[in-house]
Amino acid sequence: MAETSHSDGASGHIKRSLKTRHLSMIALGGTIGTGLFITSGEAISTAGPGGALIAYVVMGMMVYFLMTSLGEMATYMPLTGSFSAYATKFIDPALGFAMGWNYWMNWAVTIPVEATTAGIIMNYWLPEVPQWIFSVTVLALIFLINYLSVRSYGETEYWLALVKIVTVVVFLIVGVAIIFGIMGGHAVGVSNFHYKKAPFVGGIPAIISIFLIAGFSFQGTELVGITAGEAATPEVSVSKAIRSTFWRILIFYICTIFVIACILPYTDKNLLNQDVSNITMSPFTIVFKRAGLAVAASVMNAVILTAVISSANSGLYASTRMLFSQAREGYAWRFFGYVNKRGIPIYALLGTMIVSCLIYLTQFIGPQAYNYLISASGLCGFIAWLGIAASHWRFRRAYVSQGRDINDLKYKSSFFPFGPIFAFILCFIVICGQNVDAFIKWDWQNIAISYMSVPIFLILFIYYKVRYKTHVIPLDKVDLSPSTKGEKYVAPDDEDK
Repeated sequence: MAETSHSDGASGHIKRSLKTRHLSMIALGGTIGTGLFITSGEAISTAGPGGALIAYVVMGMMVYFLMTSLGEMATYMPLTGSFSAYATKFIDPALGFAMGWNYWMNWAVTIPVEATTAGIIMNYWLPEVPQWIFSVTVLALIFLINYLSVRSYGETEYWLALVKIVTVVVFLIVGVAIIFGIMGGHAVGVSNFHYKKAPFVGGIPAIISIFLIAGFSFQGTELVGITAGEAATPEVSVSKAIRSTFWRILIFYICTIFVIACILPYTDKNLLNQDVSNITMSPFTIVFKRAGLAVAASVMNAVILTAVISSANSGLYASTRMLFSQAREGYAWRFFGYVNKRGIPIYALLGTMIVSCLIYLTQFIGPQAYNYLISASGLCGFIAWLGIAASHWRFRRAYVSQGRDINDLKYKSSFFPFGPIFAFILCFIVICGQNVDAFIKWDWQNIAISYMSVPIFLILFIYYKVRYKTHVIPLDKVDLSPSTKGEKYVAPDDEDK
């Protein structure tokens, strides 16, 4: 197998063709989805307006710290499937193995879930058409986007993210107009912040429970780390996307929660709606209707459809790259590391797509099996975040212990060691608190469903550690060479697919 240079035109190599605008929009769009458009109201209903704001601010800080940690590592060592590779290099190969498969499973399950959701949304306009037709169409569409080139993925996410951003900006403008009485009748001000038990309802336990909702809403921001290996200028693109994370969260989540809380009291039962099939009850729809927008439900249905397709598209990209990375690290069959002349890990893409389609089909065999598969991926994102925080902690310590100057880093996290420690502890609390009520009631079935991700991860970790007898890598032995292993798999010369 002949070696070739690592250039964009070379056959068999990942192509660095994602621009700064792509990464910025991918990171920005990753935070905006059904969690903001639909389930944000539940946070206000559960903990009150003040409690919801505190929970989202705290979780927003945690995500910002995680992204700065990931940014420091990704600009120093831009790798496809980054945080799994970082765990392998900086901590223990067994952890990298478990993290990679954990993250791949998370997105492989998310893809069919989002495809199913797209079918439900489309039935709002075309109720007589079977949902599965729309779902299969979405699966085919995202496969085509990812099959063409990484640039097609980046462009698609750019425009899908733009739709979501414009929607939130318009919502905030309309919401502020309603608060001050410019639209929708009389001014509502901030009276709902001291309505009945507001601003804090349920105390600290309620706020902690909202951490889960906020955390699930923010998942996807780590995609910027996955894309680092295919960024044209990762040292510029990644750091720019990371730096704006805090302000994105502040504007798009904190301000949105504030506007919804001002207009709708926490006792409004519509805030508890979490069903995409009932889009008329979305907080966004209700606010737009109050402003006099008659087609609010149709508009928000279209926007949520955009968010769902974006999530499925990003899920296929992320899981494909993670499977590719696993193969290049020796954790999966080697042929999954093959890259065609367009820079696509084609066998990893096909393998992931086949698995996602099989998961989708399980709902026709038995809904219970499908629900268990969804539950199995429930905490995978938080486990990945734990790994990012731990990897950064080890990276910085190894970097310093080997006599290197942190001022030489292209992007430096300003919050070390507080940032990764804070993120690790909060992620751990969220994972443990996933379903406290089930433990209180000793509901073993509920416990098993809620925490299924954890034993799966531990089984993967223990299996690799026992079989290959791995150990935590000593700080002075950590490989800090900024190699691009995993991105230089050379395709056979006769392959042109």
